[in-house]
Amino acid sequence: MPQIQSPEIQAFANGLLTTLTHVGVTMAMLIAGAAIYILLTPHREIKLIREGNAAAALSLGGVMTGLAIPLAASLAASTSVIEILLWGVATLALQLLVFRLTDMMLKGLPERINEGEVSAAALLVGAKLATAIIIAAGVAG
Repeated sequence: MPQIQSPEIQAFANGLLTTLTHVGVTMAMLIAGAAIYILLTPHREIKLIREGNAAAALSLGGVMTGLAIPLAASLAASTSVIEILLWGVATLALQLLVFRLTDMMLKGLPERINEGEVSAAALLVGAKLATAIIIAAGVAG
């Protein structure tokens, strides 16, 4: 006797692979964006974090969240892997550019983070998250 599946279970089964693919592509872009940011900064966040530098951890956490927000908006607004890649790359490029400009405008910030100044890292995180929210709104339309 064949088992009858509900339309909901069939839709879930059909959409699961697509969802996992879209999320996987978006996560790969997040990791790539964070890696690029780490390469662009004059201080070495991972080394500083391993040494217990809370400012570096706060700063890098803000970067990852700041990259994830517009990537999540592009994931939600896109219907295909190609569209996710196009919007994702565009948002990453814009966000990395704005991050770099923010770092440059807040002179001496890398040194302050290197020295563990949490207030400087908090300001940087605020600027990066504000930018991320605006870019995400632009993507979402």
